[in-house]
Amino acid sequence: MERVMAEYIWIDGHKPTAKLRSKTKVLDNKIEDVSDLPDWGFDGSSTQQAEGHFSDCLLKPVYFLKDPIRGGNNILVMCEVFNSDGSVHTSNKRAALREIAEKYKDEDAWFGIEQEYTFFDGVKPLGWPDNGFPAPQGGYYCGVGSDEVYGREIVEHHMKACLFAGINISGINAEVMPGQWEFQVGPCGPLDVSDQLWIARWLLYRIGEEYGVSATLDPKPVKGDWNGAGAHTNFSTKEMRDAGGLQAIEEACKRLGKKHKEHIAVYGSNNEERLTGLHETCSIDEFRYGNSDRGASIRIPMQTYTDGCGYLEDRRPSANMDPYAVCTALMDTICNKVPAEV
Repeated sequence: MERVMAEYIWIDGHKPTAKLRSKTKVLDNKIEDVSDLPDWGFDGSSTQQAEGHFSDCLLKPVYFLKDPIRGGNNILVMCEVFNSDGSVHTSNKRAALREIAEKYKDEDAWFGIEQEYTFFDGVKPLGWPDNGFPAPQGGYYCGVGSDEVYGREIVEHHMKACLFAGINISGINAEVMPGQWEFQVGPCGPLDVSDQLWIARWLLYRIGEEYGVSATLDPKPVKGDWNGAGAHTNFSTKEMRDAGGLQAIEEACKRLGKKHKEHIAVYGSNNEERLTGLHETCSIDEFRYGNSDRGASIRIPMQTYTDGCGYLEDRRPSANMDPYAVCTALMDTICNKVPAEV
């Protein structure tokens, strides 16, 4: 009998930005289906999800992948959090996405999320001098060479781990600020892209432990004339991807404009520090969309305009956003067929 280590991963109740938690359960058999995984519990009073006098919370496995850290038949398990009576916990944003995904399943929504993050070595970004600042931005984006790129070994390790696990990672690149990187997950359906992004984040933190480096999703990790970190979210429905879909994309943009404040409210904490109208962002108080416009709230890619169909890119979500909440908001606004006002 081969025993299996299952790393149960969940999202805590920390505010304003939730954190990842995990612990290991040793099982007696290889897991073939998520239904083979038992429920488990944890102390919610230690994760800001319960009071000490009534602290038990329930973990329900909903998704699993191969564990690239431990290898073998060991697995990483994404869980939803429930109260001890079986009701959905208030910190559980996945439950709402499950309902929205089912409601609009005929739309065949696809998502691709571009996760930016910044490596830190102690109190400073990785590769930065102990005193002062590196050279201004300009040569770091998609750069090469040890004088401009810091942390590539960790990034490559993370990408290979994601591929081994079965995450639909579609690319990596060095970002505009030194020590800052990006990986992309998708295209996937709403639940898959969200589950995979959370597990990819967990792997990033876990692999960082092996190098003594931390990764932060802070949307503005360094104040001043430096780029912030976002999680640009690409979205399409079948109608948008089919011939003539550009009209549906523009209608979607109009709907998003009407719900701008509601979206910003769930697009990540401290996002106002990033969405200033500078550094390839639109102001948090403004909404606009445009062709190839990286300074807009919504960018419609050049190829989408050329083809007359494709997808839109929502550039507003911050790096620390919850993909469950962002995917829910996008589907709830765009897939609702109430006509948008012109």
